[in-house]
Amino acid sequence: MGTLGLLIVILGIVMPGMGGSRVFQQLRNIAPEVKVLLCSGYSIQGEADRLIGIGASGFIQKPFSLRSLEQSINDVLQSEEG
Repeated sequence: MGTLGLLIVILGIVMPGMGGSRVFQQLRNIAPEVKVLLCSGYSIQGEADRLIGIGASGFIQKPFSLRSLEQSINDVLQSEEG
């Protein structure tokens, strides 16, 4: 478990105020070991792809089902073990 007691954060990319990119950078400064699953109603191309390139663990596109979310979370957590 990470510094903040978290294994994974599900982070929206487009948010009012502090956007997902800035939150991601701040989270990396505080707890670099925490896995970050990005989510957005937009495609992975663009900001999500850039964040994955610098360390985000995965991406899920909204809207998503509970089963898809569960699978994405499992994929991210299992990739940590492998």
